[in-house]
Amino acid sequence: MKFLVTIFQDEDGMFVAECPSIPGCISQGRTEEEAERNIREAIKVCLEVRAERGMPLTVNVRQVEVAV
Repeated sequence: MKFLVTIFQDEDGMFVAECPSIPGCISQGRTEEEAERNIREAIKVCLEVRAERGMPLTVNVRQVEVAV
């Protein structure tokens, strides 16, 4: 499966990675590469837990346009 992830640097300098299509699926690392490796593992674990609990594996994620 392929997932979009977001990675950003927080105020402490850590890189935080999230998978928007899996609620609560978040990880971090000291570098972007480490955060990406860690979110891959987090995604696997989150999918396993959601499957065990009979929850949908993912939620819909959409792109919307907002006038600014």
